Amino acid sequence: MRGDHAGYVCGAALGFLGDLIAADPRRGHPVAAFGRAAGAVERRLWRDHRGYGATHAVLCAGGAAAGAALLERAVRGSASASLLSLRGGARVALTAATVWAVLGGTSLGREARAVGGALTAGDLDVARERLPHLCGRDPQALDGPQMARAVVESVAENTSDAVVGALVWGALGGVPGLVAFRAVNTLDAMVGHKSPRYRRFGWAAARLDDLAGWPGSRLTAALTVLAGPDRRGALRAWRADGGAHPSPNAGPVEASFAGALGVRLGGTLAYGGRVEHRPVLNGAAPPVAVPDIERAVRLSRRVSALALLTTVAARAAVGVARAAVARGAGGRGCEAGPVRGRKAGAV
Repeated sequence: MRGDHAGYVCGAALGFLGDLIAADPRRGHPVAAFGRAAGAVERRLWRDHRGYGATHAVLCAGGAAAGAALLERAVRGSASASLLSLRGGARVALTAATVWAVLGGTSLGREARAVGGALTAGDLDVARERLPHLCGRDPQALDGPQMARAVVESVAENTSDAVVGALVWGALGGVPGLVAFRAVNTLDAMVGHKSPRYRRFGWAAARLDDLAGWPGSRLTAALTVLAGPDRRGALRAWRADGGAHPSPNAGPVEASFAGALGVRLGGTLAYGGRVEHRPVLNGAAPPVAVPDIERAVRLSRRVSALALLTTVAARAAVGVARAAVARGAGGRGCEAGPVRGRKAGAV
């Protein structure tokens, strides 16, 4: 396997482990720093116009990806460099640090359990206080069961956005792919809304996030079918209801989670000062109960672990295949060399 592929595989595994152990820091997180920078650019560029929003998305996401590419190039060794070499170790460390920074699976579970614990204790005020850490819904408009549903839906969607999607783009594009995906996803969370301020300005960020999230959401739904307690239910709900959701990526994920857990998701919600009436997912099932939050978190963890195994295996397989092709081409070149170099008429 080539050094860059092996370095990514090792770094991704270490970064995933780092997220499990350390999760996200309360302060000084790189994604938060990017958000502040993107906010500063927005304050200078904002106009109620799609073109300015597209410029904002390109500058922020493109700048982050370009910076990551330059940093990766600076630490990249030769293709044959050992992982134990200085350059090989630096490549692994960079990948591990980036994977840790862009993943949010452990923090997702922590916040979901915090809301679930408050609901179990009957403390709706604490639950409403913690819910904004998971989603942008208006917590004051939600009762206990509605908050439980919001948590399960957020766990499902963010399993794709905060874990699986990042791992997919990391396997495809290395450190720049990881950073670009997280930048696009963060921009969508900041400006990709249908509010009066962002309906036009945030259009480009929202569409870019739809494109970037497509492969991760489908992999998340597929792994949910494999890892869920009700595989047939997950597949049935994905097929029947995945396309009904207004988000092309949240739909398959939330539907598969609903079917796997045997609960009903979707319906009316208050989001960003607006009331939305979303289609019901897995409508024949009972509504979400508070214990379903813990079940959703456990399912998310299983899906995340499978996503790591799937993406690093794919990256490793590509590395092995390329190495085999390179060896074959090298062998043919050695055999052909003397023939091409032989003088005419020589014995």
